[in-house]
Amino acid sequence: MDDQEFTTIVEQVAGVSGEEAEEISCLTLRTLAHRITIGEAEDLGERLPEKLRPCIRPEPPFEKFHVDEFLRRVAEPLGLDPRAAEERTRGVLAALWRAVGQEEFDDLRSELPKDFQPLLDSAVAAAPPPEDEPAFRGNLSYDEILDRVAERAGIDRDRAVHAVQAVLEMLGLRLSAGQAADLIPLLPPELRPAFRRGMARSRGGSVPLSPDVFLHDVARRAGGGRGDAARDVRAVFPVLRQAIGEKEYHDTVAQLPGEYRPLLKQG
Repeated sequence: MDDQEFTTIVEQVAGVSGEEAEEISCLTLRTLAHRITIGEAEDLGERLPEKLRPCIRPEPPFEKFHVDEFLRRVAEPLGLDPRAAEERTRGVLAALWRAVGQEEFDDLRSELPKDFQPLLDSAVAAAPPPEDEPAFRGNLSYDEILDRVAERAGIDRDRAVHAVQAVLEMLGLRLSAGQAADLIPLLPPELRPAFRRGMARSRGGSVPLSPDVFLHDVARRAGGGRGDAARDVRAVFPVLRQAIGEKEYHDTVAQLPGEYRPLLKQG
């Protein structure tokens, strides 16, 4: 990706001019560099357009701060309010995801605390898809999936977002590479990053997971306890069935061991 492509994505996602996009990009990357390890900053810099590489050059002090402080440090020099800072950093992170790729972006994600995750997820969802991204041909839109999961689980929409993403990430980890690839076009673009995170963690192969481990990791990603995770799984799977169709659903479930059946039965 060249400088102009990066700036254009920031302009489109954040709704700012080219000059402001350049300024907010460098400030966001410089702030991010204080929050991550030297190695990660160097890895990101190698994949950025040449003009932006100095912005993420590792420079002490390296600090641990949460997303509110991150946004404050971006907002203050530009005189922005927190909401405007969030919109602009979302644009920069969307361009960063396109520039460095899913795997490197996931490495960045792993170094940031949990409260950064909604911002990162919204950035990936807002980013223009890669040129080789398959067209969406599923049965349900992103909003339809969230609404149906929320209704089935008796939870609000924000909780439904976390539930769906957590279940899909673990499913991406559990399925074979071939079956996971078959599902990608059937998932709305907004949900593909979570699913691909699981695929990336599996390194191209199915990772054996007992139902207990599956639920434990869903709970850890979505928040809540084991009971909440079981409720989320039972709400997400039947909606997934509607979204991807009977054949792909049965092919997916066929890859889960028999001990998953009680967990899915009530879905």
